Amino acid sequence: MNRGERIAKLACVLMLSAPFAAQATSAVRSTFGHLPDGRAVEAVTLDNGHGITARVLAYGARLQSLRTPDRHGHEADIVLGHPHMKGYLDTPQYFGATVGRYANRIAKGRFTLDGHTYQVPVNDGPNSLHGGTKGFDKVLWTVVGVEHDADHASVTLRYVSPDGDMGYPGTLTVTAIYSLDTKNRLTIDYRATTDKPTIVNLSNHAYWNLGGEGSGTVMNQRMMIAADTYLPVDATAIPTGQFAPVAGTPFDFRSAKPIGRDIRDGASQQLLYGHGYDHNWVISRHASAKPRLIARVSDPDSGRVLSLYSCQPGLQFYSGNFLDGTTQGPSGRTYRQGDAFVLEPQLFPDTPNQPAFGSARLAPGQTYRNHIVYRFSTQGGH
Repeated sequence: MNRGERIAKLACVLMLSAPFAAQATSAVRSTFGHLPDGRAVEAVTLDNGHGITARVLAYGARLQSLRTPDRHGHEADIVLGHPHMKGYLDTPQYFGATVGRYANRIAKGRFTLDGHTYQVPVNDGPNSLHGGTKGFDKVLWTVVGVEHDADHASVTLRYVSPDGDMGYPGTLTVTAIYSLDTKNRLTIDYRATTDKPTIVNLSNHAYWNLGGEGSGTVMNQRMMIAADTYLPVDATAIPTGQFAPVAGTPFDFRSAKPIGRDIRDGASQQLLYGHGYDHNWVISRHASAKPRLIARVSDPDSGRVLSLYSCQPGLQFYSGNFLDGTTQGPSGRTYRQGDAFVLEPQLFPDTPNQPAFGSARLAPGQTYRNHIVYRFSTQGGH
């Protein structure tokens, strides 16, 4: 082989290998900021090599950003968040956070387990919300593993909640595994074990805006929720115990419709209680063996589509009712009411006090699991 042939062959090899190199996944560690006590808050940026990146913070095991292209290939961050650590400390709003030990509400912060009554902090009117005053969203998790291969990039975080933490019994060891793959899926796999009986309900509290954070309202984005019934609440947002049909109500999302189409229905006492949507939809009465499609949201303007899969029986949908214009995101724009939606696959709220809802009990030797899959795609214009 002469010199000219060798050069031509090398050029051919480089041309063939370049696209594959450009599509390689990666997981990059960095420091996002520091806590008041000086501890560093680690960030891990996952890249699937196909235009989607996700940044995960060790503080609250949270999703800080998710960048994905629209139908024209233009990228935007579709998760609400703070650009600096100070924002998460000064204005805690559960942005992207892992919430627990018990996601959602427990009536009066009280429950009975194996004959013993436990009191946990009340931080939402008369009730306990998302684990209490210092839930899993307000603690520093440990990054125990970062990896990537040809198909995915992932980070594993761990937190050990001691016996009696926020009043909950048992030492609970929790892991959160964020994985971004080349099929444009972000998976969050929550797992927990305990050394004595306790209750567990973990979920993720990402605020989504498929038009991009800071782009304005999500009320025109179209949502489908695969549920025939939902859980009505009382004036303090605790479920009444009734399983109510969605048919003929503003809570019917079985066929996709704009989020805001019925949100101002003044005849709905439930919407008045929640200042909009802040309710749990009943996907099924029991968890499923495999993740199933439970919700789908599309943005007519950008073409972005979010499909949500989970094994959990319940889905909490919150329409960003208390965003009040006092928080400024990375875009430099403020977040106002209705500028994002939250979808939290989970057990039903207040399950420990409502036997008809099933059980939130976790015993030694068992493993709690919540497997959540977000699939991102685009669709053409109308």
